[in-house]
Amino acid sequence: MTTLPASVRLDASGPLPMLHVDGPDGWAVISLHGAHVTAWGRHGQPPALWMSSLSRFTPDSAIRGGIPVCFPWFGPLADHPDAPRHGFARTALWTLDGAEGDGADVTVRLSLRDSDQTRSSAWPHPFEAVCTVVVGARLTVALEVTNTGDQPFRYEEALHTYLAVTDVTTTEVTGLEDVPYVDKTADGAERPGDPDALRLTGETDRIYPGALKPVMVVDAGGRWTQVTKRGSASTVVWNPWQDGARATADIDDDGWTSMLCVEAANVGPAAIELAPGERHTLSTTIETSVVPTVTTEV
Repeated sequence: MTTLPASVRLDASGPLPMLHVDGPDGWAVISLHGAHVTAWGRHGQPPALWMSSLSRFTPDSAIRGGIPVCFPWFGPLADHPDAPRHGFARTALWTLDGAEGDGADVTVRLSLRDSDQTRSSAWPHPFEAVCTVVVGARLTVALEVTNTGDQPFRYEEALHTYLAVTDVTTTEVTGLEDVPYVDKTADGAERPGDPDALRLTGETDRIYPGALKPVMVVDAGGRWTQVTKRGSASTVVWNPWQDGARATADIDDDGWTSMLCVEAANVGPAAIELAPGERHTLSTTIETSVVPTVTTEV
C-alpha cells in the first residue's frame, strides 16, 4: 500500500478512484483512470481547467475536460476504425506509484505498463509510461515513455489540456504568430502562419508543427494563462464551436463557449520513435495570473 502525505487523499468511494491534492499554493484532483488531472487551481483563484458538466466518470469512458493523456496515438488510428480515439491510455487504470511534498509543491507519480490487453491491440509494443503531476503555484504534467521491448516503435502523444475561459469568442492567443499550421477542419490543408494573435471565430482544430514557444491565453475576464512545454514539437489548438458541441454527447450545448484546448503534443510527422531501452519525456506547465480589478473611488 502506497503511503501518502497529508496533502494527498485517495477517494475510492466513487466509480473512479480519485486523488485530492491540497498543497500550500495550489490544489488538484487526479483520476487514476487515465492518469487524468480533472481540476487544478491556485488558492484564491478560479479553477484553471475546464470540465464538461456532462462528462462521464465511468471506467469505460474517457473524461471530457481537464488534461487527458493521449497515447499511443492521437485522434483516430489510421486503418483501425475500431481503435479508441486518442489511444488506450486515457481509459486505462494507472498505478499510483507514490506522492510527496517538499513544502511548496506536491508531486504525484502514476504508471502504466503493457498488458495482455494492450499487446492484443492495434499497438502491441512493450512499454512503460510514467505520468508525473506537480501541483503548486503552477501545474506541470509530464509523460515519460520507455521502450521496454527489443524492437523499435513509433507513437503519438498529447497532453490534451482544456483551459477554462470566460468567453472563447473574446479570448486572444499569442505565441503562435507566423507559425504555419495544419487545418483539420479543412481536410488537413496546410495554412501559412497568421501574423497576428489568434482569435477564434468558428470551429478550430489546428496542429502547429514546429511550435516551440510558450503560448499565452488572454481571457477578457482578466486572467492570463501561460502554457509552456518541453519535449514537444507540435502544439494543438481546438474548440468544437456550436455545431461540434451539439454533436458531442458529453459536451453541453453551451460548453464550447467557456473552454479552449492548447495542447503540448508530438503528432503526425512529429511522432516519437524509440529504440529498445530509449525513453522520451513530454511535459506541459500551466501558469495563471489574474489582473486585479481597479476601482476608482468618487
